[in-house]
Amino acid sequence: MSVKLEKVVETFYENLEQGRITGRKCKQCGAVEFPPVYACNSCGSTDMEWVEISGKAKMYSIVMPAPLSMKPEYKSLGKFAYGEVEIEEGARLNAVVRGMTKKKRKEIMENKKLPVSCHAAIYQRDGYKTVVFDLDEEQ
Repeated sequence: MSVKLEKVVETFYENLEQGRITGRKCKQCGAVEFPPVYACNSCGSTDMEWVEISGKAKMYSIVMPAPLSMKPEYKSLGKFAYGEVEIEEGARLNAVVRGMTKKKRKEIMENKKLPVSCHAAIYQRDGYKTVVFDLDEEQ
C-alpha cells in the first residue's frame, strides 16, 4: 500500500491479503473489536491480541442505497444494502451486505424477520481488500 497506516490497521489489511479476517480481543475483559482498534472500547485496556473472526453474523437493520448516490465502482458489489451487523464474536458495525434487493427487504420487513443471517467475505477493491457481508441463502 502506498498510504502510511497505523500498525493495527496495517496488520488488519495484511491479514486480509492472506485471506484471514481478523479482529482484536481484549485480554482484560474478553471483548472482541472489529474492525480492529488499538484499545478496547469496553474497558479501555490496550492489552489486546489478534483473533480470527468466524465470519458468522446477523444483520439488524437494512438501508437501501439511493440510486443517485451510487458510484460506478459499486456496480461490482451487485445488489446490496447498508446495515448494522453484529458478528458472532459480539462486535457491532455498520457494513455493506450483498445479496439484498428491494423485494427481499420488503419481504423481511413485512414478515418481521430481522435479524437475518449473513457472513463476512473478503472483497477486492481497487488496490486493496476489504470486508463486506453476504446475506445467507436461507432468507
